[in-house]
Amino acid sequence: MNVSNTWTRKKWIARRKIFRILVYVGIIVMCLWAVFPLFWMGLLSFKEPIHSYDPSVWIFKPVINNYISVFTTKNFGKYLLNSSIVAVSATLLAMVIGTLAAYGFSRFKFRHNQNFLFVLLSIRMIPGVSIVIPVFLIASFLRILDSRLLLIVVYQIITVPFTVWMMKGFFDEIPIELEEAAMIDGCTSFQSLYRIILPVVQPGLVATSIFCLITSWNEFVYSLFLTSIKAVTTPTIVQMFIAAQGIYWGEMAAVGTMAILPVLIFAMIVQKNMIRGLSFGAVKG
Repeated sequence: MNVSNTWTRKKWIARRKIFRILVYVGIIVMCLWAVFPLFWMGLLSFKEPIHSYDPSVWIFKPVINNYISVFTTKNFGKYLLNSSIVAVSATLLAMVIGTLAAYGFSRFKFRHNQNFLFVLLSIRMIPGVSIVIPVFLIASFLRILDSRLLLIVVYQIITVPFTVWMMKGFFDEIPIELEEAAMIDGCTSFQSLYRIILPVVQPGLVATSIFCLITSWNEFVYSLFLTSIKAVTTPTIVQMFIAAQGIYWGEMAAVGTMAILPVLIFAMIVQKNMIRGLSFGAVKG
């Protein structure tokens, strides 16, 4: 009987090890599948134009001509500055508006509360192409086309609903007794929010702002249709490298590499805060 139990236990341990190995192999394959396009783009950005059209060339002398070209001939620094200003400003504005709205939805119960939340979620799901035409006409009438201000305001269409839904979940996890105790001590509703609630939900604020920043940085449709010269952002300048003579793959890859590096570095820096924010309130004591 003991021999049988021991054999069964060994089989269970062996199967568990095999399962773990298969899981690790699957994770590695998925990571390679996701990272390989980025690796290929970075590799392509260091190739000579003659090698850019031959994917079989893996060993070559790396050059930085593509990076020099996009800064000297395409004025990439200007577009990078536009993206930085627009993304950061849109994120800050969305966090202020969305956080206050989420607090109101979480703490104050009023008629059609859930309906308003559903409308916000519906706005987030509407394709940008269906909104950009009326926005273009309104912006043209107000004479604010091709401006950073227009992009900052329009980006609220996609960032505010996301912020409201994210922050409402975080506010719902905070016991209302904390605010009641603060009000007993003489705090107003705004003071209790600023001094008590916001410090508690700081991980949620960080996680939400990260996703808003990434969304604003990568936004393509609005920037493509609403800008032309002055406020063009980095995701839309890829089309500049498609000409009648062909596609400038090296320069296009250089732009793509530099466009993802700021977001990638930022995500690596705030990775712990992002994970902490996403897991906020998941475990209750």
